[in-house]
Order: sequence, then C-alpha cells, then structure tokens
Amino acid sequence: MSMPALRLFLPCAAGVESWLREEVLRITGANPEACRAHRAGVTLDAHWRDALLLNLHSRLAQRVLVQLVHQPYREEQDLYAIAHAVPWEEWFTPRQSFKIDLTSQHSPLKSLNFAALRIKDALVDRFRAKAGVRPDVDTRFAQVRVFAHLTADHLTLYIDTSGEPLFKRGWREDKGDAPLKETLAAAMLAVCGWSQGEGGTEGLMAQGVPLYDPCCGSGTIAIEAAQMACGMAPGLQRHFGFERLRPFAAPLWQELRGAAMAAQHPARAPVFGSDVSHRMVDFAQRNAQRAGVAAAVNLRGGDALQRMPPSETPGILLLNPPYGERIEAGGVAGTQRRGGRGPAPAAREQAQVQEGEDFFLQLAAHWKRHFGGWTAWMLTPDLKLPGRMRLKESRRTPMWNGPIECRLFRFDLLPPK
Repeated sequence: MSMPALRLFLPCAAGVESWLREEVLRITGANPEACRAHRAGVTLDAHWRDALLLNLHSRLAQRVLVQLVHQPYREEQDLYAIAHAVPWEEWFTPRQSFKIDLTSQHSPLKSLNFAALRIKDALVDRFRAKAGVRPDVDTRFAQVRVFAHLTADHLTLYIDTSGEPLFKRGWREDKGDAPLKETLAAAMLAVCGWSQGEGGTEGLMAQGVPLYDPCCGSGTIAIEAAQMACGMAPGLQRHFGFERLRPFAAPLWQELRGAAMAAQHPARAPVFGSDVSHRMVDFAQRNAQRAGVAAAVNLRGGDALQRMPPSETPGILLLNPPYGERIEAGGVAGTQRRGGRGPAPAAREQAQVQEGEDFFLQLAAHWKRHFGGWTAWMLTPDLKLPGRMRLKESRRTPMWNGPIECRLFRFDLLPPK
C-alpha cells in the first residue's frame, strides 16, 4: 500500500523537546525545516518508513502518532462530522477493536465523555456505511488506538503506531519501588552530554568517557547507557501498534530491523552501576541480561558513600538519588532506627529529612575527596539540594519525572590540589 506524506507527532516529557528534535533528525535524516519542537512534543513531515524507524530507534519519544486531521469545531456535532470524514478504513478493518483516548486544553465543551462518544459514533458509522459492519470498542486491550485532542477551537485526531508506550523497551521485568522510566533515563543521558552533544553532535560517549550511576536501583540509567554505547536500537525486543495497521508491510519492517541489528557494535565507553541493596543489583543484572548488555555494563553492590571511582579516567556521575522514604536505600546515613517500633509519624518524618540531609552532605564530601575531575549530574525534585550538599551547581535543567517537577543539577568536581 503506497502511503502519501504524513504529519507525525511524537509526544515527550516537558523539557525534553529540543533533544527529541535532534534525535528525530538524526534517526530520519529529515530536512530540519520539516521538524518542529512544540510544548511536550515534536512534529515531523515524513513518510510511513520514518514512523517505523522512529518507533524502532527513538529513546526520548513516548509514542509516534500519525495526525489524520486538524480542523476547527464549535460543538459536539462538529466533532462527529470531522471524525466521520476521516478514511478510517485505510488504517484498520472492522474486525479489529479500537479505543478513543481524548485529552483537552481549554475546550468549551461541557462533557469530554460525550465528546469522545461522538467521535466513536462517527468512526463506527463510517465503517457501517462502507462495509456494512462496525468494529468493537475495547477499552483495555484494543488492537488500534485513536488519540483525540481538543483545544479551545480545534480538534486533532491521531492514529497510534506504537501500541505500548515507547518507554516499555521489553527488558525490564525486575524493578524496585520507584523505577525511573527508560525515556527519562535517556533524556538525562542526552542533557548531560554523554549520548548527545550540542546541536545533535556526538556526545562524550563517542570519546570513551566513563559513565557511573552509584544509586542504580534496578539499573535503568546504566542499561540505557550501555545499549547506547553498543549502538543497540531500543525497540528491537518488542512489538508495535503499526504491525496491526493496514499500511504495515512485513518485508520493510524486516529490512529496518535487520539494519538495526547489523549496526550493533562493542561498547564505545565503559558503563558502571552500583547500589547499596544487593537485591537491586541482582535485579539490575537480570535486566541487563535481558537487554543484551550484560557484558557491556559493570554492576556491583556497594554503598554510594563508600564506593571509589570505578575507573582511573574521570567521567560522568549520573543519578536519580533516593529521597523521601527511599533515602534508606542510599547508604549508611540511612541505617538508623531499622529495628524496634520506631518513632511517631511526625518524628519519623523529621528524622527522614535529617537522614536525607546527612546522606547528601556525606555524599558531597565523598565526591570532593575521591571524585575530583568527575562531573556529577543529579535529578531531584528538591530545588534546595545544592545548598544542602554545600555544592554550587554549574547548571540546572528543568525536567519532569511523571507529574513531579524536577531539576537535573550539574556539579563540576574540582581535581584535588
């Protein structure tokens, strides 16, 4: 099936748009004028092949959506008319189930549920008129997902080509209490300059600069970095929504996957991870095995307050440290009061704050003493953390960890005199 030019939309976490745009240009080789960054996403004028490539190779996008229509509306009946005019039969068949995901921003309509219902009615009525049969709605295991977005005066309809969100790489089965999404780990690696340089140039990884996560948990940052170091496409171990759409052609997909597998190579830079919890290290090692990078990442148990630099060459420290109740996983500063009945809730909350300050103050002292010449990057929702650590950040980048607004702080650790 020959496909005309498409308008793609790739949503991403707020704050990551410029890095996603550079990644999209690198993956597709598109004209820079055809790719634009917006709030929480990037649009690209492209072709069907590019949609498959981006699903396979993008580490920063949450999904790859094909825009089907973008038109003004005033009332619910307008939504029906716009959706009814879309040639849905070119994308899927009435034998496949679907669901509508509706979001809005400043829409004047009173009921978003009713708005979604009108779009659904238009879709099934068109199939009934064209084929005499309608597809079923399945809100849990739909084979096809349609995304609708309402602004104050426009309706945009998309068809999803990803299926499961792209952060689900297919290798993480073992995880801790507060796992970092793989897309956010990839964004941290881009922002710190390890995986991407300025303007889409090669990052520090290409120079062999080591990367170390001393609070690695189940290994998300370290495994994501190791896959990058090996030139491994993040989508090689999973299936995608486009495999169920009518434009899908198996030979093209096999060609793209084959090229991605042939492009893998030995790691271009060493990657290290450690965690005070040996259970977490076991999780990370199993995840690394499933991700195909067990030989490319060095994972060890050890307290972040005691572990020495894992390489003689200074590199990048990159971590999403424990905070709140997770501070006990940090190290020896969180070892108090683990037996007995413990203090009252108010006292426990105050003690956690004190433990956190002790841990981060000790961590900063440990870095100053032993990690001179390294650059430390830390993602945290605590905007006052540099002051608590008595370190002066050289850069702060706003990032979102789900609904939590965070900062990625950079600390330049001076070599010892």
